[in-house]
Amino acid sequence: MTRIKAQQLVAELWQRRGCAVLLVTHDVDEALLLADRALVMRDGAIAYDTPVGLDRPRSASDAGFAALRSRLLAELGVAGDAPAAPLASGEAA
Repeated sequence: MTRIKAQQLVAELWQRRGCAVLLVTHDVDEALLLADRALVMRDGAIAYDTPVGLDRPRSASDAGFAALRSRLLAELGVAGDAPAAPLASGEAA
């Protein structure tokens, strides 16, 4: 629950304040739910950079979300498509 609440807080602050937020995470789903841009780091350098052009609120069940998720996992060298993390209903993005 702490992670879900933290994600909601980040999303709410960003929407209210309109400020820039830098979020570092190892969770691909979290990155795609919250980010406007996703970067993959490799050996201390940016190896992949993509905009996250999905409408808000976002859902892991959206086809565009699934496509971006698969691409990021491939860039991270994850074999196959790992199952999506379960999302709480009403989660803000």
